[in-house]
Amino acid sequence: MAGSGQIRQLRRRIKSVKSTQKITRAMEMIAASRIVKAQRRMNAMLPYAEQITEVIKGLASSNDVSDHPLLAPHEQIRRVAVIVITSDRGLAGAYNTNVVKRAERVIRDEEEQGREVALFCVGNKGREYFSFRGREAAMAWEGISDTPAFTDAQSVGNAFTEPYAAGELDKVWLVYTDFRSALTQVPSAMTLLPVDPDEFAGGSDAVDPEFVFEPDPGSILSLLIPSYVEAKVFAGLLESAASEHASRQRAMKSATDNADEVIEKLSRVMNAARQEQITTEISEIVGGAEALSNG
Repeated sequence: MAGSGQIRQLRRRIKSVKSTQKITRAMEMIAASRIVKAQRRMNAMLPYAEQITEVIKGLASSNDVSDHPLLAPHEQIRRVAVIVITSDRGLAGAYNTNVVKRAERVIRDEEEQGREVALFCVGNKGREYFSFRGREAAMAWEGISDTPAFTDAQSVGNAFTEPYAAGELDKVWLVYTDFRSALTQVPSAMTLLPVDPDEFAGGSDAVDPEFVFEPDPGSILSLLIPSYVEAKVFAGLLESAASEHASRQRAMKSATDNADEVIEKLSRVMNAARQEQITTEISEIVGGAEALSNG
């Protein structure tokens, strides 16, 4: 028989689930608004990336850029850097799991070729994941995955462009999540360094040789190519941020919908318990009345 204690317990559980549902619904709405902001930042960044690429193409068509330290591949690849972009917070569904699995495949492929791998983590979740498995990050950045700034991309870029130019690193991977749409995000890996010179091929307008450069075109390229790499890092950060918010929105919507189902199920159990209690009380009253009348 259902007692008053069981009914009170069910009421507390329903109240607790409803409170949790309010939180998940609020987080869903926040994530949805942040997706829009992240998409705007991605679109705002495109003109800069396109323009710097066109400038480099124009200079590259008149100057040899193949010997630039960030474009020249090293004869032997001994030490590889893998930069993994995850989130600082959880509750984002399979977002972090998918990207770290992609990073693990890259690391495994490199180590199978006898190369040493240096891990760089953007986001607390990735650092914790690999640390738990005995792989400590050479460098880690936290607090930037949600709303990355270009200065963050510069900080990450400086961590590997200078070591690559100095020969301390021979290859650099960037593992991030490619934002295709609010419903589709794909964990991806791309080679940041060495930069493929073909990316600067096909410039439609070579710089007129009558122009006088100060400094010379080679020096300008030396400044622009690192900026180009930083722009690619920034694009990866923005893509990952938008993907994180989209994954969190879906996860919170699913949690909110599941809370509705739990509330409905608990309500049915509570109503059945109340009905059982009422039926028992009525039976006791009728039984008592009959006992008195027979007495």
